[in-house]
Amino acid sequence: MTGFVVGPLEKIAELAVRHRSTEMVSLIAENQDFHRPGVIRADRHLKLKMNDIAFAGTGNLFAPAEEHVSQLIDFAQSWDQSAPLLIHCWMGVSRSPAAALIACLAIDPHQDEFDLAGRLREVAPHATPNTRLIEFGDRILKREGRLVAAVKSMGRGADTDGRASFMLPLCRDPNS
Repeated sequence: MTGFVVGPLEKIAELAVRHRSTEMVSLIAENQDFHRPGVIRADRHLKLKMNDIAFAGTGNLFAPAEEHVSQLIDFAQSWDQSAPLLIHCWMGVSRSPAAALIACLAIDPHQDEFDLAGRLREVAPHATPNTRLIEFGDRILKREGRLVAAVKSMGRGADTDGRASFMLPLCRDPNS
């Protein structure tokens, strides 16, 4: 069984090599420059340019948009699952955990949102998923508010120094 490796920008090379990832999603600010690890295939690297904010119209920052979430869902559904999908943002706390939840439900829609949020909290006590991404994911995936409610029930994550990473397994429903 595989899943999602989630972490901060500073650890992407280490995480990609350790988990043998060849596919990656980057949720990073427009002007954030970084190098794609050599083990990540260029054609399987999705770059979603956004800041970690919850509202559009916040100065010169780019808010997560519905288009970003649609691209994430399409990318996740085309992931070959031969190795963990690496998902990162600047700190690995907000955007990337939200993306992992959305991708997990896009691939396996039979999962219960509250069970999934509970699994996330177990492996990532520091995670505080970006609410704007979660709201778009909930709507696009037709979760009828359950994903939003599940993430709200998690509460704010524990303080972190931004170096934490985690693995969120892709849990398949045996009846699907």
